[in-house]
Amino acid sequence: MKILAICGTRPEALKMAPVVLALRAAPEFETQVAVTAQHRQMLDQALNLFGIRPDYDLNIMQAGQTIFDITSRTLLGLRDVLDQARPDLVLVQGDTTTVMTGALAAFYMRIPVGHVEAGLRSFDKYQPFPEEINRRITSTLTDLHFAPTDLARRNLEAEGVTPERIWVTGNTAVDALLHVAALQPPATHPLLDALDPARRLILVTTHRRENWGEPLRGICRAVRQLIETYRDIEVIYALHLNPVVQNIARTELADVPRLHLCDAVDYAPWVQMLKRSYLILTDSGGIQEEAPSLGKPVLVLRNVTERPEGVHAGTLKIVGTDTETIVREASTLLIDADARARMTRIGNPYGDGHAAARIVAAIREWAARSAG
Repeated sequence: MKILAICGTRPEALKMAPVVLALRAAPEFETQVAVTAQHRQMLDQALNLFGIRPDYDLNIMQAGQTIFDITSRTLLGLRDVLDQARPDLVLVQGDTTTVMTGALAAFYMRIPVGHVEAGLRSFDKYQPFPEEINRRITSTLTDLHFAPTDLARRNLEAEGVTPERIWVTGNTAVDALLHVAALQPPATHPLLDALDPARRLILVTTHRRENWGEPLRGICRAVRQLIETYRDIEVIYALHLNPVVQNIARTELADVPRLHLCDAVDYAPWVQMLKRSYLILTDSGGIQEEAPSLGKPVLVLRNVTERPEGVHAGTLKIVGTDTETIVREASTLLIDADARARMTRIGNPYGDGHAAARIVAAIREWAARSAG
């Protein structure tokens, strides 16, 4: 059975990698990988970490690209890839433009689609943008839905997906995290070596389109206030490569003591930063899934999340982008050890590190059912 896994960004590559490795270990599957390179540099380092070389590479990334550019170049490029590869099943992961166009291209060629991390919903089509609509479109085109949680399964069933097409697997983000966290020797980074061990580390990441502009400035003001208030903290702010994020953060936070602005960190040293951290401020979806496995509290810099399981469990708290709210909620966790402990003793509601094996088993089941 020929399977083609498609990915375009670092988060997709990280979450698809455990599935690709598990499929390649199964002799009944012939598994290839196609990348759109929607994000070039960040994608490559993630694939290299798992020893995966793409069989097809569209290399679409261009400076100043828009969603229109990504969508059109990806759709046309994948048409040619699918025509050449002729897979029996296409796998996509998550909610990027590559995911949506990959599923659409497969549908146009009447190839079944498997969606890893299916069923996440914020129920607000503009938050996150364009990811919420990307995943809704993908769900309508999908034949095999690999839902990470029971809540994701219920979301799909509420939209009319029949139960026999849904498998609850856990999230492969946990598989990837545990794999990389166990690598020896642990990856390092100059910033990790330079940290004062007597200070508590706060990690900050931002990249969501809906946070561009004034919301991001509000986040930066909160970071500045926290550093000015608490002398025993250091902050690593890992900046997305997008120049919109870079320009605002570097302007708002220039010359702030104990603040380290750095470009996006490779995943292996990033895992070590997560392990070293005391508190995480982020608008990233993947970090919401990863941090609970390491016992790290997360303040979510968004107004809604499509990953409410962590909020319900207590490992995450949504704080938005208002400066005063961020400072107040972060201060609570910096001052009140019991409040922080309540967010760190829960375990990970998103998975146990065996999601990829469950996905492979589900594909076997589907293949047997289709053959019968």
